[in-house]
Amino acid sequence: MQSIPDIADVEIFGGAGPLDLVIEIPHGATRTRDFERVAAQLTSVLPANLVDFFHVNTDAGAPELGVATAKRLAGKRVAIVRCRIPRTFIDCNRRMDASAEDFKAGKVTPGLMPWITSPEDRRLLRTAYDRYVGVVAETVAALASDGAMLLLHTYAPRTVGVEIGPDIVTSLHAAYAPDVEPTWPLRPEIDVIGTTLDGTSHVPTGVIDAFRAAVPFEVADGKTYPLHPSTLAYDHVMAHPGRAVCIEVRRDLLADPFVPFAEMQISAQKVDRIAVPLAAALATWW
Repeated sequence: MQSIPDIADVEIFGGAGPLDLVIEIPHGATRTRDFERVAAQLTSVLPANLVDFFHVNTDAGAPELGVATAKRLAGKRVAIVRCRIPRTFIDCNRRMDASAEDFKAGKVTPGLMPWITSPEDRRLLRTAYDRYVGVVAETVAALASDGAMLLLHTYAPRTVGVEIGPDIVTSLHAAYAPDVEPTWPLRPEIDVIGTTLDGTSHVPTGVIDAFRAAVPFEVADGKTYPLHPSTLAYDHVMAHPGRAVCIEVRRDLLADPFVPFAEMQISAQKVDRIAVPLAAALATWW
């Protein structure tokens, strides 16, 4: 369970022995420098001001929430795996063999973004992707037989309907215009993602009740999008039935304030409002 600079950060909490919980944050590249570091290595022509898409589409607040939650799970050995590869270029929570139709059906962005056009860039990003996925696999292999996984994400407050393509930045700025942004559907404060396209729920028994009893926010059950086979989260849930849960937390509950096109400041006080009850809910569940 080793970190790889600029690819995966692995942080361990608790004593020795097998892991009780793995918290994976596959969209954990949340700093402008994460974007700039990778963009500087690419030869593909990127859309102008693509960093704006990076900021609105990365999981700001998830790393801080993961750490705060792990620290409150007294007596548990917890590992956090945080990806530092921006999903703006390649998404480390996607199956690279999935089709564009698969991603659309799952209401998720593509695995490899369409602006990555050079073979050299694709090799570079795919190598980084494979190394990250390998770190996750090694960490998950250290779970105790009754260990669990928390697949932790954050999302923007509203579902904004824009197409991924060369005009993504222009489309996003139009979508976030002051008179347009409030017209998009408001997302649940917390959504537990575990229902597949056929309507089958793979959410572990007791998770929804435990979260709703402990967390003083709205907790939805798969309202935003399905658990789709085009995501690696799906693989984790299927490989650990009853012991893996995927959640989305709205970023405005963590950021101070939520701003779509800049690196967000994450409020420690806001994080604690969720981390304390989230840890209690996790302990109640497993």
